[in-house]
Amino acid sequence: MYTPDLYKNENKEEIRTFLKENSFGILINQTNGRLCATHIPIELEVNAVGKEILQGHLSKLNPQAQGFAENDQVLVVFTGPHSYISSSWYDHENVPTWNYIAVHVYGRIKIVDEATSIEQLKKLVDKYEANSENPVRIENLSAKTMREARGIFGFEIEIDEIEATKKLSQNRDDHNYKNIISELEKTENPQAIAVAKEMSKCRK
Repeated sequence: MYTPDLYKNENKEEIRTFLKENSFGILINQTNGRLCATHIPIELEVNAVGKEILQGHLSKLNPQAQGFAENDQVLVVFTGPHSYISSSWYDHENVPTWNYIAVHVYGRIKIVDEATSIEQLKKLVDKYEANSENPVRIENLSAKTMREARGIFGFEIEIDEIEATKKLSQNRDDHNYKNIISELEKTENPQAIAVAKEMSKCRK
């Protein structure tokens, strides 16, 4: 991912928080000479030896997995808030642009056994059911329902490299920076407002 130095995010704790809060990613690899991509929840976890990894699962019918045996290298793309930035919001002539936050994770994927896959599912469901009035728990599902789990397989990705971009108008002076935030907030667009919130965190 091309990222000018000004927009590189090398704060490991910030990247870790971003991955946990924006865990619906795009898993990309090459299968049979074609690029393949699947949109799925992919969670940042710590393995048995204390190393951070990514975890997720795929349908056994997904042909993307055929490529894992031939080449285990994958890319996972995570995106956060993003918004168009109009140059009419500046006090000088310039070109429009786009503000966004994104993280690319490069690593090596391996398929895990069925028991590990079920444990991954339990963690995933518990995370997203935490605020439900009547939370679903994998442990409480019937054997008939759990037979559906046979149609998936879990995977782990050993992380080799992380590239993180946080492009939030860092190249603008305080006056224009504050004006961009103000204009984004006026849009009533949730993505734009989320960008404004992130910008406010970066510069008081």
